[in-house]
Amino acid sequence: MQRTSMPLSYTEEEEALAAIAKALAHPVRVRILQLLAGQACCFTGELTGLIPMAQSTISQHLKALKEAGLIQGAIDPPKVKYCIDRERWAKAQELFGEFFDLDGQGKCC
Repeated sequence: MQRTSMPLSYTEEEEALAAIAKALAHPVRVRILQLLAGQACCFTGELTGLIPMAQSTISQHLKALKEAGLIQGAIDPPKVKYCIDRERWAKAQELFGEFFDLDGQGKCC
């Protein structure tokens, strides 16, 4: 008898944690977050001076971080400034803290 698999459903927290983890999965994005964490805001052009990459590449990384909700951007023509989304950052810390606190709840092997 063939078994059909049911589609998995994920909690909102699992989806959020996965989205944040995916956004953090590139060292350039980690570097961008480190730079932004140390200041109130930063313009895209300033990041290209600090990270030796094309502005278009940095913009793609900023887009991934923004989609994950870790940063927010504001248009200040002709520039776009970015900063850490403090509320979402706190939520990310909470989610990762809960996730890593799972240790010890079960024994393996």
